[in-house]
Amino acid sequence: MPQWTTLPGLAGYTETLAAMEARVAEIAAGHAPEAIWLLEHPPLYTAGTSAKARDLTDPGRFPVHHVGRGGQYTYHGPGQRVAYIMLDLNKRGRDIRCFVNQLEAWVIATLGDFNLSAERRAGRVGVWVTRPDKPRNPDGSPRDEKIAAIGVKLRRWVSFHGISINVEPDLSHFDGIVPCGIAEHGVTSLVDLGLPVGMDDLDVALRRNFDQIFGEAARPSAREPA
Repeated sequence: MPQWTTLPGLAGYTETLAAMEARVAEIAAGHAPEAIWLLEHPPLYTAGTSAKARDLTDPGRFPVHHVGRGGQYTYHGPGQRVAYIMLDLNKRGRDIRCFVNQLEAWVIATLGDFNLSAERRAGRVGVWVTRPDKPRNPDGSPRDEKIAAIGVKLRRWVSFHGISINVEPDLSHFDGIVPCGIAEHGVTSLVDLGLPVGMDDLDVALRRNFDQIFGEAARPSAREPA
């Protein structure tokens, strides 16, 4: 069963990534249990393996980290819950498509606990909400905005990186990139949608829904770094 850890404060990206990679190696070797880390980062941009240089529109605004996860540019910062998910897919079925589908379903179910209807969108990565309160798109379709991003990598069939959910970040910080390479859609958060959800509230919902989606009990750990 996964070991849950909530890291205090704002976790530095470089050292957290190194610790995550070390934990993945331990899991793959059978020396450590699966793990889920919940944390926030200081403001920064990350570039996945599909990132295009033109999508970094303000390169001097925040540090940029080039990482090996899938996807394009994304933003991390205060007010955004990042969940790094280190699960052994050797024991859970070696099916990447199924795993990503589970991650999306986990986010959707978690947001549903706050009466928010979030959905997948064909051809787009992440989790989206419809904004009937905003002007429609030029083609007349309802406006969509992204509330959660997903980007994962596998090493020896152990996952790392994971998901990020916008609770109450500064949404203007997304202006320095084209999030996930999709320029025509905006970004939102729980608080932006009028839902006064705190980080602790979201964490409780994440833990509650994990078992339903992934099919085994999740065990919380002490609030200290792994």
